[in-house]
Amino acid sequence: MKDIANRFIENPLLSPSDLPPSREGLEITCLLNPGVFQFQNKIWLAVRVAERPKQSENIISFPVLNDAGAIQIIEILKDHPELIATDARVINYQGIDYLTTLSHIRLLCSTDGKHFYEPEDYPYLVGEGILETFGIEDCRVSLIEGKYYLTFTSVSGNGVGVGLRTTTDWKNFQKHGIIFPPHNKDCAIFEEKINGLFYALHRPSSVDIGGNYIWIASSPDGIHWGNHKCIIKTRKGNWDSKRVGAGAAPIKTELGWLEIYHGANEFHQYCLGAFLMDLENPSKVISRTETPIMFPKTSYELSGFFGNVVFTNGHIIDPDGDTLTVYYGASDEFVCGAQFSIREILSLLKKV
Repeated sequence: MKDIANRFIENPLLSPSDLPPSREGLEITCLLNPGVFQFQNKIWLAVRVAERPKQSENIISFPVLNDAGAIQIIEILKDHPELIATDARVINYQGIDYLTTLSHIRLLCSTDGKHFYEPEDYPYLVGEGILETFGIEDCRVSLIEGKYYLTFTSVSGNGVGVGLRTTTDWKNFQKHGIIFPPHNKDCAIFEEKINGLFYALHRPSSVDIGGNYIWIASSPDGIHWGNHKCIIKTRKGNWDSKRVGAGAAPIKTELGWLEIYHGANEFHQYCLGAFLMDLENPSKVISRTETPIMFPKTSYELSGFFGNVVFTNGHIIDPDGDTLTVYYGASDEFVCGAQFSIREILSLLKKV
């Protein structure tokens, strides 16, 4: 495998200790998987901030949102016979799954794309209502006709779905609820209408029949979606054998719509690859990389809250039209940056 990412020497750009927790009694465990956008001549990250109480020796404690939207702390003895806690991210207690952290989205900005700070007077984006009691995660941002579309993972005991909010100023948001019901995530909306329709990539899942595949859908208004089609599947014995999911909004090139996606194998190693869709009919996949364009290899990608992970859902394209700056989560704990050549990625695609 050949890793073609040019990682920032400043990596990690953001670590959990760089930001204050949202309230007393919680600590930030992870900063990860930022959505990326440009606004007011700055580069912005919509960073997922995962928090939990400080852990004690004999008790697992984690936060959830109650029906009133307030944070409630649940505590469970580690030796409880009905507790399964083999995964750092999810536990099962009395037959019910819970996340070990509660995530919200926080906005940070930068003038150089490497040094980020949290500006004043911008709200946290937090879970609201019965379908977001376990928080919201992994925001992707698409700018379409002057409006920002924020898709994110809404998590609750009812399942994992895709929520949507829109804004023009990042201070006032219109909430559109769940646009893809459980189980679904990794939703990236194209930043341009095609033949008058919105298009989006998304990832429904099945644990029994089918798999964790990338689908495409279209919409007349960006809210109501149909014409679903499965376009990218996992590949047995390959680096993306277990699950695949979309990154950020596809990139328009002369050859087609280029999508950076993540894939994971049975060992939960997450890498990045790419595929190309037809410009006029994006449900048609033209080509795909056989090997990853980026895989975990640095210390901050191999070790962390959940190691051996590089995962992106945000990028910007430099004015030269070729330099792609990808912001990514490393080992589910740090926010990092790397640059790619779009031409080089296109050269690695193989027809399907």
